[in-house]
Amino acid sequence: MPRHGCGLPGRRRKRHSAAYALCIVLAAAAAWARPVRRVFQPKDLDFREAGLLELTLQFGLVRGQNAYRVSTPGFELDLGLTRNLELDVSGELAVAGPNDGAFTFDRTSPDNTWTSLKTGLLDVSTGADTWTAGLQLGPQLPTARGNSGLGLEGLVLVGWRHRETLLVANLGGLLDPDPGGGNPRPAGLEGGLDLTRPVDAAGRWTLYGGVSGVRYLATYADQMNVLAGVIWSPNERLDVSLTALGGPVAGGDRWGVLLGFTPRARLW
Repeated sequence: MPRHGCGLPGRRRKRHSAAYALCIVLAAAAAWARPVRRVFQPKDLDFREAGLLELTLQFGLVRGQNAYRVSTPGFELDLGLTRNLELDVSGELAVAGPNDGAFTFDRTSPDNTWTSLKTGLLDVSTGADTWTAGLQLGPQLPTARGNSGLGLEGLVLVGWRHRETLLVANLGGLLDPDPGGGNPRPAGLEGGLDLTRPVDAAGRWTLYGGVSGVRYLATYADQMNVLAGVIWSPNERLDVSLTALGGPVAGGDRWGVLLGFTPRARLW
């Protein structure tokens, strides 16, 4: 069966082929320029001692909203500056597949990087209960492909500890860097809960979980995710974690399994 356009004269065939190739390139560029917005993960209210560096690296497979990706890795760096002031840097490096959901990995897909300061505002104990509050605020750096300009993200953190169980509520908002391609800047409200509980007297094993979501003000699909996992702490210098996540709404990551390593080192 002859292909479409085979009966055209040679010059017209070339123009048709060039136009077709240009359409493919433009469509691929538009797909590449789609904004990257990973699911918001709730933050804790732990503060590292001054001079203590903690680096969490998570590796694993994630099914995003449109494509699979391998996290290589997701990372969070925490550096204690004073007793209740901490520098946090978080983001993700990844190799991803196409937006049609095919199980192939042929492109890099980094996320924007949030650089923030976390400070404690309140610490009140009443018997077996302790109430804490803090603020985490800082710029979003445009490290996602095609993004430009600075964004901003901030959270109010409220924690409640009952004996060894710790629950932290997160509430805040975000304005991401410009994603380019004529897409509006993602802006919205975000919130979540982070729960941790040791399961043995020595504190070697800890269960944790969380729920988080983002309500975008326009254009983008809202997000919601549930996380659950276990942490093994063989010594004070290392944690090993296994995390499962699921997304019950259309926006953001659908599911994922991540293996994490958290080494610690004292800088001063």
